[in-house]
Amino acid sequence: MSGPTPDAIRHPVVDRLPAWSLPYARLARWDRPIGWWLLLLPCWWSAALAAKMGGTWPNLLTLALFLIGAIAMRGAGSTWNDITDRDLDAMVARTRARPIPSGQLSTRQAFLFLLLQSLVGLAVLLNFNGFAILAGFAALAPVAVYPFMKRFTNHPQIVLGLAFAWGALMGFATELGHWPWAAFALYAGAILWVIGYDTIYALQDIEDDAIIGIGSTARAYGEQVRLFIAAMYAGTLLLLFLALNLAGSGMMGWIGLAAFASHLGWQVAVLRREDARQALKLFRSNRDAGLLLFAGLALDAMI
Repeated sequence: MSGPTPDAIRHPVVDRLPAWSLPYARLARWDRPIGWWLLLLPCWWSAALAAKMGGTWPNLLTLALFLIGAIAMRGAGSTWNDITDRDLDAMVARTRARPIPSGQLSTRQAFLFLLLQSLVGLAVLLNFNGFAILAGFAALAPVAVYPFMKRFTNHPQIVLGLAFAWGALMGFATELGHWPWAAFALYAGAILWVIGYDTIYALQDIEDDAIIGIGSTARAYGEQVRLFIAAMYAGTLLLLFLALNLAGSGMMGWIGLAAFASHLGWQVAVLRREDARQALKLFRSNRDAGLLLFAGLALDAMI
């Protein structure tokens, strides 16, 4: 297997920040925007599908608030993950340079930053209706327990899926004020998508995870990991097909789903278990896959 990829990358926006703020930027993963993209996309999918069901265009203000909320809460979740994993991160080549294990920030500073980011997320949430506010608070449960799951199970990606896919419910909550059956189908499909792409991501750490006893689906399925990812993606597509059907999607929505399906199929076809750098590239490519689906759903609602 090729060597581990760096946990942090240079980013043109982050590079312009004052030097004192750089450890905080890395703690929130601002140098790795793929995380908030993957948190945001199910929010946008559900907002577009809810608009279709309501006979309106996607609400631009709602989409913008979801963007701000995704950046804030992804940062808060990453900060919480680094606080709980600070000892484990120090033992893994890819993560030992993170701000807490490397000594750039104290645990107390990280907690204060976690609180600040959470307040931004709360400010976003308070713009929505009561049902959506309650739904947003409910999302905190899987976020809180996820960092501990890798210590007890080889399938922590399931809990990550529950957290990262929650946006598939939020668009319906904000636009319709309730959860139709299409929302549950979209959420279930998004969970399987998260499990699939995070298994690809976990391929980078198989060797280190085995040494320190951390569980992951990449470790659990070994030589059959490609088949496992293919099964997760197939389940994703079946459930999204059901969601679009329940929402009454038109031609553009189905074209978006077809483009999304083609991208997932390409990922499985080219995946090489032993290539950590390729795994990171494929993981990041899921932003483009998700945008293809959103474009189709948004155009369908507008047409």
